[in-house]
Amino acid sequence: MISVNTNIGAMAAIQNLRSTNSDMQTTQNAISTGRKVDSAKDNGAVWTIANKMGSDVKAYDRVRESNERAGAILDTAISATEAIMELLNEMKGKALAATQPGLSTASQGALNADFIQLRDQITNIIANASFDGTNMVGATPASAISLGDATGANSITVAGANMSLGGAVVTVTGTSDVSSVANATAALTLVNASITNVGTQLATWGAGAKRFEVHRDFVSKLQDALNIGIGAITDADLSKESARLQSLQVKQQLGIQALSIANSSGQAALSLFRN
Repeated sequence: MISVNTNIGAMAAIQNLRSTNSDMQTTQNAISTGRKVDSAKDNGAVWTIANKMGSDVKAYDRVRESNERAGAILDTAISATEAIMELLNEMKGKALAATQPGLSTASQGALNADFIQLRDQITNIIANASFDGTNMVGATPASAISLGDATGANSITVAGANMSLGGAVVTVTGTSDVSSVANATAALTLVNASITNVGTQLATWGAGAKRFEVHRDFVSKLQDALNIGIGAITDADLSKESARLQSLQVKQQLGIQALSIANSSGQAALSLFRN
């Protein structure tokens, strides 16, 4: 039907062209951003899921940083305790030598002086075994604590240990010496016990360091998995979008032609009244 009041054909052509232009805009946005879902208006449900996953990825950055800090604190404690172990091994040699009967006063005194210097060096090591203000080997040992997950509800803790002289681990006291055979014999017993205790503590901390390392690797892999998941639901297939854009461009041209034809219907109405 030809009407001068309502051009149904033009209205339909405009609607189709508007839809095509909207699809083209969406496709062009996908190509320019590389994402098929770049905002909530593109796909609210998918965008919400992707945003939550992205938030978790950023949160796990903080978990990883916490893990690295805790690992550094523990590594500092291990390094200090390994140094203490080396001192104890040297002290054992001095104490053993000092248990020999018949040593001259000078020899006994030299061994005792060396022993005392080694003994006191343990205290110096402990005083300098802090990382970022945290000391796991002091008289009041701190713990190495790492965030365990993105919620902050869980943590990984490796307890510190008092490495001070006369403690439960290093049983050599601050007054132990090898100035006599009797003192050397007593000191040797304490040194041997200390070596055993320190070795046990190092084994415990070694396992703790491995735990931090395993968790750090897990967090890294989890972040990779989350990023892959985000990409799977939001990234655009550029080859597919490129083909779609070409198709829409053709459709747009046809829509413009259809609108032009529809707009010419008024001229057709006039021709009916011409002689």
